[in-house]
Amino acid sequence: MTQAPARPTSVERANGSLLLREIREQPRALERLLENTEAFEEAAARAARQPLVRMVGHGSSDNAASYGVYAFGLLPAWTALRDSISLSVYYGAEVDLGGSTVVALSQSGRTPDVLEYVQRARARGAFTIAITNDPGSALAQASDAVLAIGAGPEESVAATKTYTGQLAALALLAGYAAGRGSEVVDAVRRTAAQLEELLPSVEQHVAELAVALAFVGRMFVIGRGPEFATAREISLKLLETCRVAAEPLTATDLMHGPVAALDGLFPVWTIASDDETLQAVREAAAKARAAGATVIASGTAAHAIEGAAYVVPVPKPPLAVLSPLLSVAPGQLLAWALAQAKGLDPDQPVGLSKITLAL
Repeated sequence: MTQAPARPTSVERANGSLLLREIREQPRALERLLENTEAFEEAAARAARQPLVRMVGHGSSDNAASYGVYAFGLLPAWTALRDSISLSVYYGAEVDLGGSTVVALSQSGRTPDVLEYVQRARARGAFTIAITNDPGSALAQASDAVLAIGAGPEESVAATKTYTGQLAALALLAGYAAGRGSEVVDAVRRTAAQLEELLPSVEQHVAELAVALAFVGRMFVIGRGPEFATAREISLKLLETCRVAAEPLTATDLMHGPVAALDGLFPVWTIASDDETLQAVREAAAKARAAGATVIASGTAAHAIEGAAYVVPVPKPPLAVLSPLLSVAPGQLLAWALAQAKGLDPDQPVGLSKITLAL
């Protein structure tokens, strides 16, 4: 009889995973981003003439825009918002963009309605910046300035290193706008080193958590301030790789209705930062526990969440605004591990394709 081939071990499966490989590449990708800081300095100087920032993107890029609201608000104290693509592109609204800087986020630079939004915005007087992984893309060509992520090819359907690259790019742009460019460059470099050290330990830690959550089909992910972007991104990773109906909420949103849905089979992931939002996140976690939900705590203040069943802390970065570069890692790694625990392929989720493959 012909002997059936041996099934690959967990180590072999891990080494062959595109998603895991790209998660592990993030520290080096962040270091590559810092090789061309002159472009960020120049774009920030030009944007200072039009300091109302309008950001557009889809999926992980839109999640990065959620972070950008805080990066620009906390560093140069500029007003920044996630703008509506539909108003301009589909409804044809004649919005006055003359005093605006448009930041278009697209990993591939080929997202059609983002491209059209930028073309219209530029024609209406906006200063347009493309943050993309492909500096030769159509979006880059249509924009006044290009900030290349430099993450290298991303082949896994679920974006990871391009997402953290976008976060760092927004932090650098905001840092130079605030006159703190060299400080933020140094902080990103040091945060990349922290991430390099963090990833192996979290990779081992989430294995136990993945087994515990293998039969979970729904989850709330709680974050506030800059970490709401992390909550959104972790939710997206769980949705697209693990078939978990994960919904991101702010800590306050949980109190206004959603808490009524919780029970022992409805976990709540809290992302706790050691900043002004911590008390609100702690209160939300307490409400979740009182409703019988299993609480997972991560972030720089994970140990401050009382009664959490699972705790996955991350270190404090040199600048608090950079914490999402570290706090997203547990969610990325859990998405990979949980997909495997559920018998799913984390690299090729059913029904999805890499329509925006970054080059």
